Amino acid sequence: MFEAEFWVGVAFFVFVALLGYVGAHRMILASLDQRRDKIKSELDEARRLREEAEKLLAEYRRRQQEAESEAQTIIRSAQAEAERIAEEAHARMAELIARRTAIAQTKIAQAEAQALADVRAAAADAAVAAAEKILRQTAKGKVADDLIAKGIEDVKAKLH
Repeated sequence: MFEAEFWVGVAFFVFVALLGYVGAHRMILASLDQRRDKIKSELDEARRLREEAEKLLAEYRRRQQEAESEAQTIIRSAQAEAERIAEEAHARMAELIARRTAIAQTKIAQAEAQALADVRAAAADAAVAAAEKILRQTAKGKVADDLIAKGIEDVKAKLH
């Protein structure tokens, strides 16, 4: 048994020596160096991309703030414009109501004047008719006819 372990040890030593002679350790080191360089370049690229992303994020945040500020300005402007338009509409409505009220009052005054004139004319016609009727019943002949005609003319002239 001892001999088998001895020969395994010798074989291992020869194998390691052969690897050293062939330069396996240099190939392993070169491979590890390549791997290290590749990982380093990937880390550098990732760092660069992260910095770009941070710059873009900062730019987008700045633009977002500008857009929000502009939107607030637009909203304030629109509110001011809406208030101005509402005030103008209110003023125009008040002016329209005042004009319509004045027109209505004028029409009412004209209608009252016309109604008063119509009532006076009707009263005058009724008075003339009543006077004519009374005079016809009480006065007779030519004198009565002359009186009636003269009275009717006088009453008409005074009432109209």
